Amino acid sequence: MSFEQPVIIVALDFADAEGALAAARRLDPAQCRVKVGLELFCAEGPSVVRDLQGLGLEVFLDLKFHDIPNTVARACARAADLGVWMVNVHALGGPRMLDAARRAIPVDGPRLVGVTVLTSHSPEEVVALGLGASGERVRSLARSCREAGLDGVVCSAQEASDLKDLRGPGFVLVTPGIRPQGSAPDDQRRTQTISEALAAGADYLVIGRPVTQAPDPAAALAACLDEARAARTHNALKDLEQS
Repeated sequence: MSFEQPVIIVALDFADAEGALAAARRLDPAQCRVKVGLELFCAEGPSVVRDLQGLGLEVFLDLKFHDIPNTVARACARAADLGVWMVNVHALGGPRMLDAARRAIPVDGPRLVGVTVLTSHSPEEVVALGLGASGERVRSLARSCREAGLDGVVCSAQEASDLKDLRGPGFVLVTPGIRPQGSAPDDQRRTQTISEALAAGADYLVIGRPVTQAPDPAAALAACLDEARAARTHNALKDLEQS
């Protein structure tokens, strides 16, 4: 399974379809994909996914399925029926759940990625939850996802560099909480800039409010893409110098 451009996934964190679709109509499907999370999906259901697809946008369904293996498998199958581009499960569900989710997705179905540790958690909160050091836990969960045959993981860009050896054509890193240079972190704790995330090895960057809440979302997205292109050029030259 191949993973293609564009590198940016715009998070449509809206309370209803009206706001989400208004923002989506100002985005170019050739320049981004979009993410539908819990609030929007609970408010509008599958119809908002179909409406976004009707605008030509590919959808990452971010519901973080985490339940007994059979329940998660059935949920993944329904997500595949929706025709979404990507769907995720929570890696803390364990190997049997991850395996069941993978087997429920058709070969030509959505990309399936596992959530490791939420980017809203500080390192101290991760320890308080009994998960140990965040970096160690992320690596352990990412390894479980790869062994189960998932297509990648969702992780903080701050931990992406520790997962570079797991990356490859069939295993990618999706990094939420990404901010353009100069943007506020909002409620994310383990954030990085576009340039930092790409340097760390991220394959896909999830960016929300810096695009959707901008006066001109299309211009904000274009600026993010410019920053990403510049970062990739810089990284390529750096790799060439070190080779």
